[in-house]
Amino acid sequence: MTIPTLELNDGNSIPQLGYGVFKVPADETERAVSDALEIGYRHIDTAAIYGNEEGVGAAIAKSGIARDELFITTKLWNDRHEGDAPNAAIAESLEKLGLEQVDLYLVHWPTPAKDNFVHAFAKLVELREAGLTRSVGVSNFLVEHLERVVDETGVVPAVNQIELHPAYQQRDVVAWSTERGIRTEAWGPLGQGKYDLFGTPAVAEAAAAHGVTPAQAVLRWHLQKGIIVFPKSVRAERLRENLDVFGFTLTEAEVAGIDEIDPLDGSGRVGTHPNEFN
Repeated sequence: MTIPTLELNDGNSIPQLGYGVFKVPADETERAVSDALEIGYRHIDTAAIYGNEEGVGAAIAKSGIARDELFITTKLWNDRHEGDAPNAAIAESLEKLGLEQVDLYLVHWPTPAKDNFVHAFAKLVELREAGLTRSVGVSNFLVEHLERVVDETGVVPAVNQIELHPAYQQRDVVAWSTERGIRTEAWGPLGQGKYDLFGTPAVAEAAAAHGVTPAQAVLRWHLQKGIIVFPKSVRAERLRENLDVFGFTLTEAEVAGIDEIDPLDGSGRVGTHPNEFN
C-alpha cells in the first residue's frame, strides 16, 4: 500500500496518514509502534510530553526500516520555550528516539499568556539550520498566533497541527494556513469519542454507501480535504482499518454533508482552547 505524500513549503514531503501515539502508555508504545510499522505506517507523531519517545525509538531501531523511509515528528513542550531551552529539549528527544534528526519539530502550544512562542519558533528555525530537524512548525496555533510568528520571524511554519474533526473544523485557521502554504494536521480526527460522530446521518450514510466503517469514512473525508491525519489506536486490527482508506472516494455530496456537521459556533471543540492553555 502506498500512502500519499504532500509537499511542504520547505520542499520536504510528508506522508498524509500516520500513526499518533498521544496517550499511548509508555510500556505499550514499542509494541504499538512496531505493529504500526509492520502494517505499513511510516509517519509517527509523538511529543516530549507524551512520555513515550523511548518506546517510539525502540520500535524504530528494531524495525530495520531505512531512516529515509520514515517520517518522525516530536514536539517542544510549554516549559521549554525560553532562552536556549529548545536546544536542550530537542537533544533530549533525539536521545530518547535514538535519532540524529527528526523530520518535523513543532512548538506544541502557543501558551500566549507567557508570550514566548515567537522566540520558541525562532529557536526551532535555528535547530533546523543546525540539521537537528528537517522541517519546523507549530501546533494548536490560531490565526493570531500564526500572524505573529510569520511577521516577527519572517519564516512560515511548514505545518500547524490543530484539533480538527467534523464537528470542529477551524475553517478560519485552515484557510489562513492554506493561503500561505502551511499544511494542516488534525489531532483528534475522530473527535476522541467525545460525541456521537459515527451516529450522525452524514457519516453513517457515507460509510454504508461505500461499505466501510464510519471511522474510515471520516478519515477519508480528512484526506480528501487535504488534511494530514494520524488516528490513534493500540489495537492492530484498528491500525489496519485506519490505514485501509485509499480504496474508495467520497462523493462531493458526501463530503459536503460531513462538512455540515460543524455548528460553526465553536461548540464542537472537545479539547482545550489554545488561549486558555498556558
